[in-house]
This record gives sequence, structure tokens and C-alpha cells, in this order.
Amino acid sequence: MKKYLFFFVAILLSMSLVACNDKEASTTDKASDTKSDQYPQEQLDWTIAFGPGGGNDIMARTLISILEKYELYPESIIPENREGGSGAVGWGYLNNQAGNAHHISTTSGSFITTPLLSDTGFNYDNFTHIALMATDDMFFLVPGDSEYETLEDFIEAAKTKKLKVGGIGAANVDRMITTTFAKEADIELEYVSFNAQGENVSAILSKSLDAIVSNPGDIAGQIKAGQLKALAFSGKTPLPEYPDVPTFIEAGYEVSIPMPRGVILPADVSDESREWWIETMKKVAETPEWKAYIEENKLTEYILYGDEFSDYLQETTTTFEEIMIDLDILKQ
Repeated sequence: MKKYLFFFVAILLSMSLVACNDKEASTTDKASDTKSDQYPQEQLDWTIAFGPGGGNDIMARTLISILEKYELYPESIIPENREGGSGAVGWGYLNNQAGNAHHISTTSGSFITTPLLSDTGFNYDNFTHIALMATDDMFFLVPGDSEYETLEDFIEAAKTKKLKVGGIGAANVDRMITTTFAKEADIELEYVSFNAQGENVSAILSKSLDAIVSNPGDIAGQIKAGQLKALAFSGKTPLPEYPDVPTFIEAGYEVSIPMPRGVILPADVSDESREWWIETMKKVAETPEWKAYIEENKLTEYILYGDEFSDYLQETTTTFEEIMIDLDILKQ
């Protein structure tokens, strides 16, 4: 009887140990699953594909400051200017981070145009699209003491000599605006590209250029100080703050090519991290700081999330490609 009792107790103990081990394993698995679902849980690397001071840099740092102020991203955020190749260096770096949702970047016109013109190894479709937050149009500017008072003055001068126009990126919206304007006005202009807004502004202030294309928000201070004056605006309607600056369209030239300002992650990130960022950017868009950024930088708030942003990028790429082929910037 004692022998049978011993075996019975041993069996009970064995079953108890198995049950405990199963419970512990289940708990461990659950904890592991929970941990894998916790996003974000690492430092965020924010790639800025252009130099300091330009529109892309200003937008990225504005977004970072909002995320930090409202504690929307729980870990540290490190911005890094990875300039070069009209955005190819920065976005190429992001492209190499596939599957890692702790890397992020902001877009500009070069995000579309640079892959069209160069063998970058990526295009817009190689990234995870989070949100289009705004679009912006550009001023066409000359030095404040320039002899050109109107767009027609500039055109008349360009008929007798080849004038130089500076912009950010070798194949950005800046160049498309310059080239489209030249074609519309039947003149020749030499486009000079820069990687940073500071270089662009310094060149015109030193009289190395005859004009530049620039975001209104980037050069508002220089306009106010009389160092620069705007001859035209590439938007469809004038900016309320600058009612005396006509649009190209008002002046009789069909020039209106908006620049998309959006947020992207590398390819192959989880659906959970993509949705996390979409929901977070919705919160950002509602902050007074974001509204102030839009107003101060003279942008058009145009917000699309996820797949709608993807559709926008596809349509815009097709439009840009057609324009660049028509202007002989891109060969068929």
C-alpha cells in the first residue's frame, strides 16, 4: 500500500511541475510577445536629407520639437543632416534601414525628382508612407538693390544675357520652376544648384547669382530687411502677407509646381509601427505649434495619411516626370 501511495504522490508532483513549467513558459512567451509589440522602444534616428537652414531642415526640427514638447515619442530623437546628391545621400541611408522603424525622414520635391534623374537605387515606392503634412510654393527673388523691379524687367534682361538662378537641389522643384518659367517666357536661364539654403542665399547676396528660387518662410527676414525682393510667387493665389507679389500665373506664365512635405519610414516596417506614426502625426497636426509653423513658413496645410499619401506620391511622380520630359530635363 505504501508503495502505491509513493507512486501516486510522485505522479502528482510530476504533474504539478509540468503544469508550473507550462504556465511559466506561457507567461514568458506572453511577455516576449508584449515586448515585441511595444513600439517605440529605442532612440529615433531622424535623417534630414539636406543641409541646415532649408525647408526640409526646418520642417524636421519643428516636428521633433513638437514630439518632444508633448512627449509623443517616449525615447530620445537624434536629428542628423545627411546632405548630398540632392537628397540621394540621406534617403539612400534611410533606404538601407529597411525593417527598422526607429529611423525616419521628411520629404521634399527632391524625394520624387532625384530618383527620376539619377540611379539612386530607390524611388518613392521603396519607403513606408506615413503622412503628407503640407505643400509649399516658392518665391522668385532678386537682390534688394537689383535693377529689376518686376518679372517683366527680369525677362527683358534675360533676352540679352544669360542670367543665373540658384535653388536647392540639382533636380528639385526649384529647378522645375526655373526651367518652366524660362520656357514660358521664351528665355534662357542658367540654373545653379546648392545643397543648403544658406549657400543659396549667400550666393545671391554676394551677387554671384541674378535670382534665386526659395521658400517664402526661409527668406522672410531678408525680404523684411530689404536684402531680397520677390518678383513672383509660384502658388495659384498670392500670399496674404505679400499681396503685392504677383503669381507667375497672374503675370501670364503657367508656373505652379507645389513641393510635398511629408513623413516616411524605411520599407518593411510592421503595420503596428506604421499605424503608431499615423496616429501620432494626427496629434501633431492638431497642435498650435504646427499651425504656427504652417503660418510662419507660408505653407499650405494639405494632410493625407497612409495609403492616401502613397496615392499622392504616385500621382505627383507621374506629373513631375511628364514635366521633366517636356522640359527636356529628363530623357524618355
